[in-house]
Amino acid sequence: MKKFIYLIFAFLVVYACKNESKEVPENIQNESEKAEFSIIIHGGAGNIKRDYLSEEKEAAYSQKLEEAIRVGYEILKNGGTSLDAVQNTINILEDSPLFNAGKGAVFTYEGLNEHDASIMDGKTLNAGASAGTKTVKNPINLARAVMDDSPHVMLSREGAETFAEEQGLEIVDPSYFSTEKKLKSLERIKASEKNKVASFYDADLQDSKFGTVGCAALDKHGNLAAGTSTGGMTNKRWGRIGDSPIIGAGTYANNNTCAVSSTGWGEFFIRGMVAHDISALMEYKGLTLKEAANLVIQKKLSELGGDGGIIAIDKNGNMVMEFNTQGMFRATMNDKGELYIGMFKD
Repeated sequence: MKKFIYLIFAFLVVYACKNESKEVPENIQNESEKAEFSIIIHGGAGNIKRDYLSEEKEAAYSQKLEEAIRVGYEILKNGGTSLDAVQNTINILEDSPLFNAGKGAVFTYEGLNEHDASIMDGKTLNAGASAGTKTVKNPINLARAVMDDSPHVMLSREGAETFAEEQGLEIVDPSYFSTEKKLKSLERIKASEKNKVASFYDADLQDSKFGTVGCAALDKHGNLAAGTSTGGMTNKRWGRIGDSPIIGAGTYANNNTCAVSSTGWGEFFIRGMVAHDISALMEYKGLTLKEAANLVIQKKLSELGGDGGIIAIDKNGNMVMEFNTQGMFRATMNDKGELYIGMFKD
């Protein structure tokens, strides 16, 4: 009788596990598996609904996300480093006017485009960041240079631009970043009767704080890296800086746990140190990446009043895309070459 009961119990356990595995996206392996390499990206989280995107615009976002992630995938596939994969993938997104980073950066109150970026090496915990630059074509390249070629972690404004010139990075006229759509967004917000801090968050996805881009990767050498780049929020004033260039808030990578890139309402990601919090929950409490990301985004961040999301990858190549908004532009590729692209909550 005891043997019969044991067999029934074992059957139920196996059945439950099989059912649960069906909820995992096909290209994101189970926690028990280990990938040779993986890469994940985001292009911002926010009020992204099917009704808000035309078929043409949806196709444009999908094409650019695929183009970007395939650049990083090829680097990883050929044995390149996670840092190079992250940097080169973000370059593609920075060069597109679709996102709020690089070429597509939003405008400040003064009618300028200011950029923030950061990158982190999970092997050494070295990191680099820049804030408030106006002439560096690819801010993620500046963040990488700060990490590799300076004794500092973060440089800002004119000093960061001087350093970029000394490092031979591409410098452009500020007009390069000006796009008609983002300028109209600024004009619309300024014309609003609710021209207060709260008005930043009433506009649609591309009009306010969303559209930040980011990438996290695991390479064949077992090293993690993450990077984030943004133009901040429309109509920002007084030299405001969000979470994207802040290590532990917008970007974090640690080979012992995971690599994370954030997007959303930066003030709350800073207060919650969201990226590092996910890593800490894994390291100190033994949570899985999925458990940690869900706790931080759906509970801790939401209770603070913040909205947005993260993409993350752990040391085994498991990937998570967690957000508490209506959608997030996102994509993943694993070592099998399987591609996933998502935009909406469903």
